[in-house]
Amino acid sequence: MIDPDKRKAIYQLHLAGTPQGQISRQLQVSPHTVRTIIRQQGALPQTVRKDKIHLDPELLRRLYRECGGWLQRVHERLVEEEKVQVSYPTLTRRARELGLGQPAQARCAHVPDEPGVEMQHDTTVYRLKLVGQPTRLVASLLYLRYSKRRYLKFYRVFNRFAMKCFLHEALVFWGYAAQQCIIDNTNLARLRGTGKQALIVPEMATFASNLGFGEWGTLLKNN
Repeated sequence: MIDPDKRKAIYQLHLAGTPQGQISRQLQVSPHTVRTIIRQQGALPQTVRKDKIHLDPELLRRLYRECGGWLQRVHERLVEEEKVQVSYPTLTRRARELGLGQPAQARCAHVPDEPGVEMQHDTTVYRLKLVGQPTRLVASLLYLRYSKRRYLKFYRVFNRFAMKCFLHEALVFWGYAAQQCIIDNTNLARLRGTGKQALIVPEMATFASNLGFGEWGTLLKNN
């Protein structure tokens, strides 16, 4: 069975527009398995009955608030931090039952959905086997909120310098920078505070101005 981290990496590469054949060769997974994982949106196949999966309602409500209504991020935190092996479809079903089915854009209530206004940067840590060796990789993803256009790259080490290089590469590739960049509260750009009270590292504020986007925003609250 393909481990959860590799399944998510396959799906993220697919979302970024990587051909399935290239994904198969790069991650050493058969083409049939790649197609199956993409159909399952990277989630683990459900091996137990739904009524046997216990999802604490208060935990889901807390994660839903902290992730601003972004269920994909809720699913990542359930699997990676809470060690709850639940499929993404099961999570969305349970969220609807709890009345947590708000549209994803509710996480960024400061602006409506407008073409080209906002882009979002997110990072996710994966642990994969490369050439037979366990390897830690950081997926850096930038996407335009309205169109969902994505730019994805994997790093062995992701620091402030790598973040600046990644954003520069992505925006040069797009040939466009949105007015605002929302981040997942990473300290690589945020000095302290969250939301409107967030204070951005001066170096990153200058960097953003030079690239053509005037402001940063933060997505998650501090724990």
